[in-house]
Amino acid sequence: MKCALYLSAAAIVAAASPVFAQVSFGEDVMSHRIIPGWVNAQGQHVAALEITLAPGWKTYWRVPGDAGIPPRFLWDGTGNLNTVDVQWPTPDVFWQHGLRSVGYKDRVVLPLVVHPTTTGQDITLQGRMDLGLCADVCIPASFEFSGTLTASSSAPKPAAIVAALATLPYSASEAGVTAARCAFQPSQTGMSIEAKITLPPTGSPEEAVIEAPMPGVWVSDPKTDRQGNTLTLRANMVSASDTPPVVNRSDVRITVIGGNYSVDIQGCTG
Repeated sequence: MKCALYLSAAAIVAAASPVFAQVSFGEDVMSHRIIPGWVNAQGQHVAALEITLAPGWKTYWRVPGDAGIPPRFLWDGTGNLNTVDVQWPTPDVFWQHGLRSVGYKDRVVLPLVVHPTTTGQDITLQGRMDLGLCADVCIPASFEFSGTLTASSSAPKPAAIVAALATLPYSASEAGVTAARCAFQPSQTGMSIEAKITLPPTGSPEEAVIEAPMPGVWVSDPKTDRQGNTLTLRANMVSASDTPPVVNRSDVRITVIGGNYSVDIQGCTG
């Protein structure tokens, strides 16, 4: 899959955010729909946003990597909506010309856990998604979506949502993580991070993503090294300002993407 670099992650930190234009795509490029779901035991609506891409096109995960455009949701014009938790299924890792991007090809179903303002009432789900689309060129794009989530439904749980939830990364405890330690050192570009994770192998190839706990900080693609059940990650953190980033270890988020399964590790110790 050929993908021209639109804007590197480092450049996104140093420059203004990409300008997302409202683009009208035909079915030959991308289509989308809201999949209504069900109300869980906590009174939250479980729904999903399905994005279908034409052959040769891809879009990006929560953290897109060096050669991607980060997605963004705006929830405007909604009714009876408090918050929405977007769930991100395990992504693919793409390499092109030595640059890595993280995302999805063909089709992705993003589960949405929707928290109503008032339980037991319908929700009008209306918003906009800004995202990057990439084939021979990479472009920032935007589309609007809307749907009604009914307060009660006797319909069975949609298989597409159930399948997407099954592909979410395991939690640290589910995957058998017994330790996750992070060490930081000043560097010429800001700060370096070394994370040592005690975790059984997740399958080859084994990639990882480290997320900074504050906006305006770019984290490089980590170099990985596995020795037995210890996975070591090394990366650089670069701040958009002249001040080196100040990091709270408990806010660091690490996702290990293995050939067999992925793991979401939230927080590390010294």
